[in-house]
Amino acid sequence: MIEKEKVSLNFIKKEPFTGSDTGMRYRLANNGNDEILATIWPEPYSFYSTDDALKTSEVFPLTEDGRDEAVDWLNSQHDIRGKLWNNVHDKPLSTIM
Repeated sequence: MIEKEKVSLNFIKKEPFTGSDTGMRYRLANNGNDEILATIWPEPYSFYSTDDALKTSEVFPLTEDGRDEAVDWLNSQHDIRGKLWNNVHDKPLSTIM
C-alpha cells in the first residue's frame, strides 16, 4: 500500500515521483496545467521503456487533496488489478515477455 504521507506534493510540483508496489509501477507528475497526472503500468520496465498501451492514467488537481485522491486511486488500482500485478511481481523477465 502506498502511504500518502510518503508522497511529497512539493516534489511532484518539480519532478515526477515514481515508485512501485508488488508488480505495479506508478508515476505522479505535474502535467503543467496545475494537475497531477497519475500513471500506472506493470513491471519490469521504466515509464519511458513501457509501451503506452500498457499504461493507465488519471488526472487530479495539483493540491494536497488532489495528491490524496491520486494515492487513493493508485491503491484502488492495485487492488482492482491485483491479478495483473501478481503475474509480473518477482518473475524473471524472460517469463513475462
